[in-house]
Amino acid sequence: MTLQGNIVDIFQKKIFYGSLTVKDKRIVSIQEINPEQKVGEFFILPGFVDAHVHIESSLLVPSEFAKLAVVHGTVATISDPHEIANVCGMDGVRFMIDNGKTVPFKFHYGAPSCVPATKFETAGDEISVNDVDALLQMPDIYYLSEMMNFPGVLFKNEEVLQKIQLAKKYGKPVDGHAPGLRGEDAKNYIDAGISTDHECFTYDEAAEKLSYGMKILIREGSAAKNFDALAPLLHEHSDRMMFCSDDKHPDSLLEGHINQLCARAVAQNINIWNVLQAACINPVLHYNMQVGLLREKDHADFIVVKNLTEFEVVETYINGVVVAANGKSNISTKPAIAINRFDCKPITTQQLRVKADGKPIKVIGALDGQLITEKIIINPKVENGLVVPNLAEDILKIVVINRYHPAEIAIAFIKNFGLKQGAIASSVAHDSHNIVVCGISDEEICKAANLVIQYQGGLSAVGKEEHVLPLPVAGLMSTADGYQIAEDYTKIDQYVKQTLGSTLRAPFMTLSFMALLVIPHLKLSDKGLFDGDSFSLL
Repeated sequence: MTLQGNIVDIFQKKIFYGSLTVKDKRIVSIQEINPEQKVGEFFILPGFVDAHVHIESSLLVPSEFAKLAVVHGTVATISDPHEIANVCGMDGVRFMIDNGKTVPFKFHYGAPSCVPATKFETAGDEISVNDVDALLQMPDIYYLSEMMNFPGVLFKNEEVLQKIQLAKKYGKPVDGHAPGLRGEDAKNYIDAGISTDHECFTYDEAAEKLSYGMKILIREGSAAKNFDALAPLLHEHSDRMMFCSDDKHPDSLLEGHINQLCARAVAQNINIWNVLQAACINPVLHYNMQVGLLREKDHADFIVVKNLTEFEVVETYINGVVVAANGKSNISTKPAIAINRFDCKPITTQQLRVKADGKPIKVIGALDGQLITEKIIINPKVENGLVVPNLAEDILKIVVINRYHPAEIAIAFIKNFGLKQGAIASSVAHDSHNIVVCGISDEEICKAANLVIQYQGGLSAVGKEEHVLPLPVAGLMSTADGYQIAEDYTKIDQYVKQTLGSTLRAPFMTLSFMALLVIPHLKLSDKGLFDGDSFSLL
């Protein structure tokens, strides 16, 4: 097979009109026809790589994620399977690897480093030091996944250091996760062998970590959006930066992927070569990925785009095979057998009552577009001796229900969700994936929670109507067609915004992070309200 077009050589920072020949999955020759690019011809360049993503957050199994992603020119991902590992342990990791191999897409998985993420929550399983050792020896595992336990690194926790040493032993990089970590603590964290961070939410934080030798990922997911803050760093530091989505729901994956970030960066007058280095080259080199970079003898992984401003993808090739063309995916839906771990009975309103004690309460302050939360102290609204939601102040009740065994329900209050009626619930609740529910009344919280329990995992929204999106794979993913799930998710998301009144851009995604204890400042686990600054239950 031979193609002609404007060939984009990122290494030489050169665009020329030429031909590219593919044989046996590899590029066998690249010939220059004209030293200048040809007006009106499409551009051929390496495929895009998402440098850090939890496939599970798309609500799709890997094969269906791939089906949607290739349309936007994504040929590979650096995928951390710690979401399903928190539910199903090693079986979950193996499920992701095996399912990914059913389609022509290049998933590169990591060995989860923090399962469970903390001792202050209940997970469905664990990944031990011995498990990490076994995983890192597998050819399908390319790195040690994000080391969220940065206090463990700083205080030299033996188990944490053992996992990092194993990655060094097998010559595989260690991903970081240290939101807001600065100064000497950040330097010590990096010096322990942590190579990347995707959690920076300010320019200064990212610049400081870059100065210590760390590589920084610009994250733009469905809930956490740091592109605007970090993109200017590409002007000077493109050799040590990458793009990632981290967590991306199916509706936004339908719209675009890394190609969107390239377009936004170019629109901000960031040099095209800096942009493409971050989008295509850096992840492949850093993680030693099995992905071609448009050189002779490389794997034939490349894309054809209309121009280098909008990055509208015409064709996507993986190992020389056209996996997407003109907005249509050539990847078909494959059957998948669901695995899960779920032992939870329906709840009652009596379990949700909070007696007033005359004292102020700590309220979680959700922030749209961020994973961090505020810690707000207020005098609660009290009726009949019970603390109740205060809709006038946008303060709702939030609960986390242990889905792995019977336990007392954890209850708190949250601000900024904007619900005017009803409740929403999800078994996608980072990182342990218990059931998290937010609503305006105990009755509606019960209804939403019990819908998720009935289906043994999913998303639900209740008001005058009841909506549910079942997620039979670990309570995290569907086995159905990715485009159908994207449509179903869009409907339930719009219902929550337009009918129930949520003011958040991604209410379900934001809800899923309200149980993520490793991101400050105030969160709720199944064991209670958690202070991310003191790293303790309140």
